[in-house]
Formats: sequence, structure tokens, C-alpha cells
Amino acid sequence: MSILEFKSVSKSFGSGVHATHVLNDIDLDVQEGEFLVILGFSGTGKTTLINLMAGLETPTKGSVTFKGAPITGPGPERGVIFQSYSLMPWLTVAGNVGLAVDTVFPGLSRAERAKKVAHYVDMVGLGHAATRRPAELSGGMRQRVNVARALAMNPEVLLLDEPLSALDALTRANLADEIEAIWDADKKTCVLITNDVDEAIILADRIIALNPDGTLGAEFTVTLPRPRDRVAMNTNETFKRLRAEVTGYLMDVGIEARIEGARQLPDVTPIHGVPAAVKDAQEGLIDDRFLDFSQLHKIYPTPKGRLTVVEDFNLKIDRGEFISLIGHSGCGKSTVLTMAAGLNGISKGAIKLDGRHVEGADPERAVVFQSPNLFPWLSARENCAIGVDKVYPRASQAERQDVVDYYLERVGLADAMDKPACDMSNGMQQRVGIARAFALSPKLLLLDEPFGMLDSLTRWELQEVLMEVWSRTRVTAICVTHDVDEAILLADRVVMMTNGPQATIGKITKVDLPRPRTRKALLEHPDYYAYRQDVLDFLEEYEHGRTPKPASGGTPKSKPKPQALAAE
Repeated sequence: MSILEFKSVSKSFGSGVHATHVLNDIDLDVQEGEFLVILGFSGTGKTTLINLMAGLETPTKGSVTFKGAPITGPGPERGVIFQSYSLMPWLTVAGNVGLAVDTVFPGLSRAERAKKVAHYVDMVGLGHAATRRPAELSGGMRQRVNVARALAMNPEVLLLDEPLSALDALTRANLADEIEAIWDADKKTCVLITNDVDEAIILADRIIALNPDGTLGAEFTVTLPRPRDRVAMNTNETFKRLRAEVTGYLMDVGIEARIEGARQLPDVTPIHGVPAAVKDAQEGLIDDRFLDFSQLHKIYPTPKGRLTVVEDFNLKIDRGEFISLIGHSGCGKSTVLTMAAGLNGISKGAIKLDGRHVEGADPERAVVFQSPNLFPWLSARENCAIGVDKVYPRASQAERQDVVDYYLERVGLADAMDKPACDMSNGMQQRVGIARAFALSPKLLLLDEPFGMLDSLTRWELQEVLMEVWSRTRVTAICVTHDVDEAILLADRVVMMTNGPQATIGKITKVDLPRPRTRKALLEHPDYYAYRQDVLDFLEEYEHGRTPKPASGGTPKSKPKPQALAAE
């Protein structure tokens, strides 16, 4: 039975020539009791769609109905959970949930009200924190309060607008499991907006893609039995096939080829002696152990004594290798990277690049951070040129400009070079950051979760951009990430770190997959999921701060390698 229905719905903002058309001719039936996921890129109108369901927006054309009656505004039968928490900071957890209970059940006695509030607080696992205020809670706990408040209204339909996107990967997975358990227990109708394919498949009965032009796209039925365990799904053929289909569709409709290749690099020499022409960029450098981490330690003084964050980190990287560094939060990944960049002092041990000790920051080591840190009043071209002007002191202004324009074209900004950074999306700003790093012709490229602030679909696009530019330069690179798929997609080797403090290398997996790589091609490669399982097994061992007992030789125990990796 249909509970929510869209008939020929369009939504635009503004009027006349200034109108922005967000949704176009939407026909949609949401069945009672189903878990529907709407999946699409940022800017495709997903939030507008859920706002129409919630009654927070009205359609420009067409009709939206609940049980056959037109939706004219918000109602308690449609509970909404937004991306932001919107909690009252002066109220406790119980107080925030009590607001919803008072709205829907105004006639309850004090005892009945307290019992109902406690029921929903306990449902999301916050009984121990009922008297805490939002400022005392983690991001995941605050979002649990948001969920409890929506459930307290006892809605017939639960509308979830990217409720997990601001959370770290582990918290996000745990809260998604709780939402599924609540849905399964009460059989409420759920509509989830997300940009995460794995999340969609784990939760949904049905997935509908939203196209960039605001129309509904392909529909995918999910027949996987519940409950759906994330690690077990990695070896499930139905999951793998569906994941490839959904990913392929979204990439086909959302990622357009924006890379242009007409410009040639001038033959100019940067300050640290590496020719700028791509073919000659790294001639004359040593090949073996080009980057050498030897007995690296990082120790911080604290009131309670010395705290060893990274201990005995040893890694040899050949010239032209791409290394992914992965591990749970707090394992020291970024600490290692900032020491390699010369931004963080080395407590013990050494880092050598091209045979020389790393001491202080230097343009030969370019860094791309999670936030690109652009000057907002400068254009893409001007932001990129700041580093280039310092690195190529003997080049003419025209030659420097050619270097800047070349890399901005390579990252897909040929039409936005003169656009101010303040007018750019986060994804566009990060493209400038990537172009700026490559334009330095560095000996070493360091990437610290460069796509961590972006939605997963924008990440895909920029991963493709990064790989395309890297394949032309083959600069030695290290990328810190928490994303297993990103780690495998980019790397020649995945280096896995144990939990901190005293974090070190727990395992290294060589990724022997063909290059150039695309996400679509890797999802179809017979060995891809074996590599993925290898990394997932390691991370599962260290989940929730666990520290497995070391095996002989001091290396942490690891589950047996997948069959496909046993020969390596």
C-alpha cells in the first residue's frame, strides 16, 4: 500500500529567468513499511525531495500526498532527522526528547511522560547519558538524541536527511545499524537520503538514484537477507554485483570528463632542482629507498609524563610508489605525515628523502590537507601561482603561468581559473589544492585525508582526478585515509597502523592491480574484494580501541589472508 506519493512533482526556486529548477517531473510511490533510500550527488535535490515529504516545502507543480491527502505542512506522522543536530543546548538529553513527547502527548502525567522519554532514550542507547547536555556529548551521541526525539513523536514515516554524514566511519556504521534495528522492530516506513552506496545497500529494500538534472533515475531492488553484516557482505556475490551496478550508474550520470590535455608544460626548473616538464620531472633521483623512515618515534610531554604517539615506524618507499596509510582514529597516521612534511619535529629516528635528512618544511615536499586553505579573495589561478612563483625563480612570468594553467586544466578547472575561491564549492577548492601541490613539481606528495570533508560521490570524482594527474607525473606519494576503498584504489601498497598510543606498522599489503585504475574497473576485478577483505580484517581486529596480542616477532596477529593473496 502506498503511504507517500509524488505525482508529476517539480520544484524550483525564484521566478522567470532567475528560476532555479531543482526537481523535475517526479513520480514516486513510497510503500508502507518499506525502507527506501534516495541516492545521489550533492546538488541533485535530495534534501528538497525530503523537505517536500516533510511538508517544509510545497511543490511548484504536481502534488505530494500522505495516505491520499495533500501534504500542506509538517505533521507528527512524519518524523524528520536532519544532518545537523538542532538540539537545545541548555536542555539535557531527556529534556530534548521530552520536547517531542510534550508536543505529541500533551495530556500525559509527569510519571507517564518520564516513562515515555526514558523508553526512547534507552532505545538509542543513551540511558547512561540522560542527564547530560549536548555540549557533553560526542557527535554520534548528539545524533542519537536527534533520532530519539524523532521516534518519540511515534511517526508513521521516518524521514532521514543524511543523518550520518557528519560522523566518523565507525560511529556512522554503528548508528546505521541502530536505525535498521529500530526500523525492523517497529516496521515504520523509512526514507533515507544519503550519498553513500554501501550505507544504501546495507539499509534499503529499494534504492532510487536522483539524477543531476533533478529527475528520478534508475531503481535497484535490494534482496539481501537481513541483518546485513558489513564485513560478511564483502564476500557476498549479490552485494558485490549490486554495488558495482549502483556505483557504475552514479558515475555514468554524475562524473563527466572535464580533463583537458592541450597545454604543454614549459621546460623550467624549480628551486629544488627538479625539472618541471612532466617527462623529466624526477630524473637524477635515487630509485631504491627514495623515502626512508627509520626507527621513527614521536613523543609528546604531558603533565603525567612522556606520551609516545608513534613508536618504531620503519618503512622504505621506492621512487614513484604510491602508499596509502590507513588505521583507526588516533593511530598516528597524520603525525607520521606531518613529520615527513617537516611540519612536526622528529623525537627519535630519521626520515630521509632522496638520500638527505628531512629538516623543516620545503616545497620539495608538497602537502594537500583535508581543507585546502585557499586565500578566499584570490582566484584559482592566483592561489595556485603563490607556490609556483617561489619554486621557479628563474622562469619567466609566462612560463610560470603555463605551469599553473596546465595543472588547473588537469584537475578540471579550465573554465574556472579566474573564479574567486570564496565562490567555489568545497570540491572545487580541493581541486585547486591538488593543482597547487602538483604545480610545485615536488619530490614527495603528501595527502592528509584530502577528500575527508567531501561527500562520498564528490570523493569518487576527485579520486579519478588525482589518479589521472598522478599517472602523468608518477611522483612519490603518501595518502592518509580512513576509507578502505580509497586506500586500495590509489595505492601500490596499503600500510596499516595499529591503535595508538605507541602506534606502529601492523601490516603491509601490496596491491597488484593494473593501472591506470578506475573505480568501476576495480569493482569488476576478481582480486579487488580479496584485497578489501585483507584490510577490513585488520581494521576489525583493532576496532573500538582493541589491541590484539602480538604474534612472534612483535607483529600483531592477523587473520589468514584471503586465498587470492596467499601467494604474495
